[in-house]
Amino acid sequence: MNINDELAWTPAHRLRELIRARKVSPVELTELALRRIETHNARVNAFLTVIPEQAMDSARTAERAVMRGDPLGPLHGIPISIKDLEGVKGVRQTNGCLVYKDFVSPADSLTTERLRKAGAIIVGKTNTSEFGHIGTNENRLGDACRNPWNTECTSGASSGGAGSSVAAGLTAIAQGSDGGGSIRIPSGFCGIYGIKPSQGRVPRRDMGIDSWHPVNFSNVGPMTRDVRDAALMLQVLAGPASDAEPGTIDTAPPNCVAALDRGVKGLRIGWSRDLGGVPVDPEVADIAGKAARVFEELGAIVEAPEFKIDEPQSVFDHFQVIYRTRAYAVNGHLLREHRELLTDYLIEGLERGREMTGEQLWDAYSMLNRYRAYVRKYFETYDLLLTPTLAVPAFPINKHPETIGGMKVPHRLWGFTPFTYPFNMAMTPAASVPCGFSDGGLPIGLHIIGRFGDEETVLAASAAFEESRPWAQRRPKGF
Repeated sequence: MNINDELAWTPAHRLRELIRARKVSPVELTELALRRIETHNARVNAFLTVIPEQAMDSARTAERAVMRGDPLGPLHGIPISIKDLEGVKGVRQTNGCLVYKDFVSPADSLTTERLRKAGAIIVGKTNTSEFGHIGTNENRLGDACRNPWNTECTSGASSGGAGSSVAAGLTAIAQGSDGGGSIRIPSGFCGIYGIKPSQGRVPRRDMGIDSWHPVNFSNVGPMTRDVRDAALMLQVLAGPASDAEPGTIDTAPPNCVAALDRGVKGLRIGWSRDLGGVPVDPEVADIAGKAARVFEELGAIVEAPEFKIDEPQSVFDHFQVIYRTRAYAVNGHLLREHRELLTDYLIEGLERGREMTGEQLWDAYSMLNRYRAYVRKYFETYDLLLTPTLAVPAFPINKHPETIGGMKVPHRLWGFTPFTYPFNMAMTPAASVPCGFSDGGLPIGLHIIGRFGDEETVLAASAAFEESRPWAQRRPKGF
């Protein structure tokens, strides 16, 4: 590894300082990112589309701004990736779907606009499961996205390419989105940091039926190797917009970066090993449980209250009713028009969505309101809730676990994610922080959940844990 490769593992906030001091140039960083993508992407398939010409044009423009002494944005000159569910004007947007393999986005999404305005250099579009439909990253566009820690294993999804690229040092930061765990799943499996903000904290444009407020569980957020980079990126993404979809938080966002120095002293924190009975691998639960106790060393009060609104299977069933009904409403036409081009899992999901009844949907809405009330009540007593991020370490591609910890999982494609989707339903912020490794050398994540609107406390706890148990120095071999 040469000295330039070390820049690939340098945090974005430090790269920003180097750029402003004219010690490193945006052109140099962008060339490095593109070279590393060319060298390593074949092993992990993190990127579906790379845009070297556009990236270098943007980098040269960014470099001229530095040399002129212009005011610089918070991500000025930093290479970044965009998940292939977001629009980048003039660039292919597949949505992880063979139907759209040649579709070119006519406009930037609001997320892309904000990242460009902050000075970030977009180098390409990252891999995703088809329409972000499941938590592992297979689609019909090519090879599955792979985990840099063991390329026989899944990266997680649906922001799998983002997680894999950051873990492999292809970019320091990446944009992800999370409708049932899609930031936290690949962050947990790939050993990086990812935060799903409160529902509505990061705006999206009103897209009519695709928004489906208030049951669009998806959130845009950062995926990074350290907490400060995530806070910096979230500050760029967050805040109201005049053309945002309904349900966007219309107040100014908190100061995410300032929150990093708050610490956790005096906080009251709950720990739940299994959310009242979901399957979890004992090794994962033990590693995450030891990580939870670190907060006692840092001055917080850590307790283990019961957290259980309903039987875990019931919570999952209600999530699936809403998730699949919405998926069918938005993309059900593909069953009629392009069925032969779809993945088996999307066909199954859309068909189940088509079969949902009004009674089932009403029952799911009723449960959703009760669940949100339960979570609000919990956070009247506790400042944070901690759980494992995932029920297992990363597993071999296409070998989803059917039993975990001696228990049969409720659904093969979702059974390893019982800790993530409930907090999309609750609309609360939640992050995954690396907290250790399995005996097989795969990363384990600790899930940090906060009350609605309180990204500050989640970030403060994440930064305190990172300082006490640093992780960014660990790198997968061969990258």
